[in-house]
Amino acid sequence: MDNLDIQNLDEMLNTTLQPPKEGEIIKGLIVGRTDGHFLVDLGLKSEGVLPVEEFDNPEEVKIGEPVYVYLEAIEGPDGLPVISKKKADFEIAWNKIKEESESGDNLPAKVIKKVKGGLIVDIFGIEAFLPASQIDIKLPKNMDALIGKEFRVKIVKVNWAKRNIVVSRRKLIEEEQERKRREVLSRIKVGDVVEVVVKSITNFGAFVDLDGMDALLHISDLSWNKVRHPSEVVSPGQKIKVKVLNIDEAGRISVGLKHLTPHPWDLVEEKYPIGSRVKGKVTTIVDYGAFVELEKGVEGLIHVSEMSWTKNIKHPSEILKVGDEVEAIVLNIDKENRRISLGLKQTKPDPWALIDEKYSIGDRVKGKVKSLREFGAFVEIEEGVEGLIHNSDLSWTKRIKHPREVLKKGETVEAIILNIDKVERKIALGYKQTKPDPYYLFTQKHKEGDVVKARVIDLPTKGVVVDLGYGGLEGFVPASQLAKKEGQKVKDAYKIGQELTLKIKKIDLNARRIILSEKALLYDTKREADRKYKEAAGFKKPKFTLKDHLEQ
Repeated sequence: MDNLDIQNLDEMLNTTLQPPKEGEIIKGLIVGRTDGHFLVDLGLKSEGVLPVEEFDNPEEVKIGEPVYVYLEAIEGPDGLPVISKKKADFEIAWNKIKEESESGDNLPAKVIKKVKGGLIVDIFGIEAFLPASQIDIKLPKNMDALIGKEFRVKIVKVNWAKRNIVVSRRKLIEEEQERKRREVLSRIKVGDVVEVVVKSITNFGAFVDLDGMDALLHISDLSWNKVRHPSEVVSPGQKIKVKVLNIDEAGRISVGLKHLTPHPWDLVEEKYPIGSRVKGKVTTIVDYGAFVELEKGVEGLIHVSEMSWTKNIKHPSEILKVGDEVEAIVLNIDKENRRISLGLKQTKPDPWALIDEKYSIGDRVKGKVKSLREFGAFVEIEEGVEGLIHNSDLSWTKRIKHPREVLKKGETVEAIILNIDKVERKIALGYKQTKPDPYYLFTQKHKEGDVVKARVIDLPTKGVVVDLGYGGLEGFVPASQLAKKEGQKVKDAYKIGQELTLKIKKIDLNARRIILSEKALLYDTKREADRKYKEAAGFKKPKFTLKDHLEQ
């Protein structure tokens, strides 16, 4: 009764001046109090008696106050009316609940206790069941903490016969949220800047409270820079300003934080003009180049071909690593596709720019052997400029299969510039050209038909290789030109280091070959002997054979 509007009870119960009837709720007046009882004037022959226990706060009851009671009998066994305030309170509350249920209004409730599946709440002195799922939008973690709490609920189900009541607090919350949602949607529009509070964070973004309505701040709308997790930018409880990006047909709102600041690419052409020198940090290494962050949200690419004027860089990791601070030159800007091309080599002068002015064909240069390849040796003649000594230009006399036969990596050598290709950035060097050509020197002193002495240095099956001097100049005596016994093998007839007297049979400068003959020299000796015999008159011609010559 304490929660009911006393002034409206008469109207609700249709109280009239007609004589009271049994089974009705009637209005009485407290006229006195004895030990443990209140006397109530009901307009009958006798006063009714109510135990003080029927009042919630008996000490606050005053003489002259009205009271509503349930008239069970006009006259009981003792001749007094039989009345009950508790029954009246229940009937009045029940009627009120029925009325509110039909009108859809919400009612005040106080949590009495926790039971299986939910809570028991008191509504006008009547117990009702509040399921756990209907307490709030989210299931409360600790329902015990709600005991004694007061809030308003809505009746969702009533069993009038059993007088069971089921109520919901969640429906009121949802209705309030829907009301706020409609109110918010009626006054905001796409493009508005609003203040929100971050409610929760997920892997894909953050949910924010927009005047009681949830809105999604997606991870892609947090910053112009790459964000790995929303917690890098916002935190729960934080107040931020955002821009309304979209409101769909279902009323879902998307907001953005990064849209309140200019996009870093908007002024990129003004901040990084082509040809300007910039600084940045290497963020990523890929096969084709290195990405450099110039500022948050702006990266440029140093292509592998723009890393060195002279070196053939196969992979960017040869000269750069993630985290390196580098300087580069802006080569090109594609604002539409958000691409900046950077050059690392352009920060230094191109050593090939004046190469043809610094060097000429025939110049003698010094350099360090940087690398040895199958085909030749690369020699650095100045920083950033290398020349190639091909295997064919390592020796006048020997056929070089690998440059390590002549040179070592790291040694300093002299070479002659043979050719300069500025376009292809290639310089051909000659190592053998630093010394006179032994073939040329040989031909200055010898001609075909001359007799020379030579030392055997190799015995292949097809003949004998001899050393003619002049720094290792080689000659070849074919097996057919050897004065060995018929059928005798070359290895058996000659020895390494053996000195032979030979006749120059042919000098082929184009093929760079000198062919020698041992037989030709012996035939010359025989002819000379024949000549001398003819000159000696009266003597019988001696029989002279090659065997005789060899035995002499």
